[in-house]
Amino acid sequence: MHYDVIVIGAGSVGMAAGYYLAKSGKNVLLIDAFDPPHQSGSHHGETRIIRYAYGEGAEYVPLVLEAKQLWEDLAEASDKKIFMQTGVLNVGKPDSDFIRSTISSANDYALPLEVMEAEAIQQRWPGLTIPEYFTGCFEPTSGVLACEEAIKAYRELAERHGATLLPNSKVSDIEVKEHEVTVKTAEVTCQANALIVSAGAWSNEVLERLDLELPLTPVRKTFAWFDADEEQYNHQLFPAFSFDTDAGMYYGFPSINQAGLKLGRHDGGESIDPNQSIQPFGEKLEDQTDLTQFLHQYFPNVHELNYGKTCMYTQTPDEKFIIDLHPSYSHVAIAAGFSGHGFKFSSAVGKALSDLLISGKANVDLSPFAINRFN
Repeated sequence: MHYDVIVIGAGSVGMAAGYYLAKSGKNVLLIDAFDPPHQSGSHHGETRIIRYAYGEGAEYVPLVLEAKQLWEDLAEASDKKIFMQTGVLNVGKPDSDFIRSTISSANDYALPLEVMEAEAIQQRWPGLTIPEYFTGCFEPTSGVLACEEAIKAYRELAERHGATLLPNSKVSDIEVKEHEVTVKTAEVTCQANALIVSAGAWSNEVLERLDLELPLTPVRKTFAWFDADEEQYNHQLFPAFSFDTDAGMYYGFPSINQAGLKLGRHDGGESIDPNQSIQPFGEKLEDQTDLTQFLHQYFPNVHELNYGKTCMYTQTPDEKFIIDLHPSYSHVAIAAGFSGHGFKFSSAVGKALSDLLISGKANVDLSPFAINRFN
């Protein structure tokens, strides 16, 4: 069968792209090796932080502001609760790159941000212990995305607009011609005018069939929920958070629906083969000890582990995304290497991929995420 666009990898970015393409009237086929949303990639775990004053660099701010609007549109179109406004507290030394970039990007884009000293942070949120030399940046309008609900919403809307989803199907071959691509799985052989590759940790496995290899490294990551006092840490009182510490970068969420305080470490992790089973949470001693050491220092009232999970990051060397057209094929778009901070942007990235293939131009500046920066 012939389609306008085939999307390989229907996770957060791919499913969003499929929806925007189908909504624009394109005949779209979405192919995924699993059945999204699923537990085998990078989009599970119930929640993701969205923040707009971006500590990783001001170049992300236009993209995340576009994403913010698109998440609101998705919630309205799907009648699902996608976003929870808890606010986000970013904490670290005042001279750290993360804190300085958070403040500067807020100033550059006139974003609401409250800069706080350690004593003020502890008075406002008594469940925290903050070193006196730390600074806090509280962003009241940011909060938490329901990641799996978002993918469900995009899937339902994409199919409602006529997109076809082929789940549990692994791509076995790709052939690219000047104005057409052919994609094969064990079940089908399909042609399309254009192709999107958004295959997460399996991106290079797909891209090698297109004579392209990118510096992508899949990494095992862990996160866990801890029993917490609801009077201090529930989502109506306590914000989502990121801590830039000497021991590493940590992030977490308030207790939502009494699930407990959720905590993960952003940096670190070991490289893995995504085709091999990932060791479950707790099989490595550091899975729990790394998180509990952080809690003992900054959340002294939180101790007992409820449960933990694993997922994957797909890292680039500079931890910036890859969102671009294939260097040799203008009808092949690629989104990869989201390095553990990409979900919040996935609505905007999916829309950008759709725009690239429809009009040749995205609504936001994608130049910081170009492939040729690795040449």
